Amino acid sequence: MRDIPAIDVIHATAELCRKANYELPDDVVQALERASRREQSPLGRTILKSILQNASIASEGSYPICQDCGVATFFVELGSDVRIEGMTLEQALTEGTRKGYAEHYLRNSIVSDPMRRENTGDNTPPSIHTRLVEGDKIRILFMPKGSGSENMSSVEMLSPSDGLEGVKKTVIECVEKAGAKPCPPIIVGVGIGGTFDKCAELAKLALFRDIGSKHPEPFYDKLERQLLKDINSLGIGPLGFGGTVTAFAVHIKAAPCHIASLPVAVNLQCHAARRAEIVL
Repeated sequence: MRDIPAIDVIHATAELCRKANYELPDDVVQALERASRREQSPLGRTILKSILQNASIASEGSYPICQDCGVATFFVELGSDVRIEGMTLEQALTEGTRKGYAEHYLRNSIVSDPMRRENTGDNTPPSIHTRLVEGDKIRILFMPKGSGSENMSSVEMLSPSDGLEGVKKTVIECVEKAGAKPCPPIIVGVGIGGTFDKCAELAKLALFRDIGSKHPEPFYDKLERQLLKDINSLGIGPLGFGGTVTAFAVHIKAAPCHIASLPVAVNLQCHAARRAEIVL
């Protein structure tokens, strides 16, 4: 059994909050650069260059990339031979979020109750998804998930008879309905299978995949490429001003499901696809 002091988790979490909000991952910057060369609309190219300039200013000057510093969202792989000393994992992640958002001047966006709308003042509680794995390490994936893209996401409980065409229709209609609201170019996370709640979790987890990476299963790789082509043909373009680059990528995660079910979730991510990870 390996003991990890809670303070180490707290400090690591606070740094993830800073890094993700100040610095775009390399694959996202590269996707923006490719899009700025590929976009056929002159206005679209100008917008993409402005987005790249904004990311550069944020990184160099230590400013948040976007005013919406999001819901602190964690996906954690917790080794079965790890024990957190001093507090629970959830408590440590919560304290790290509180510390990170305060120290790095990140906007507090969480209200304590969905109807009475009182801000908690420290961006807690975070959203935490934990999976037990073998080993003596903790892998923490962090995403500050903004509401502009989150609000445009959806879950549909399809019938198995809806099949592949039903899945495609669900994804395309979600993006088309969203239009400019999720700040395109977007990444489209798609969860297929599982249950009502599981497919939504899969869709969000799919957003952590590197842009440009290939799905390991040929069937889903082909589906991702077809959906991306169809989405980019919608003409929504950068920030909704029209163009040929509406999405950077479609990322699919699938899971076994009931014989009578075909759940499909679509979780959209804006062009500021902020994320970071650490292994302790």
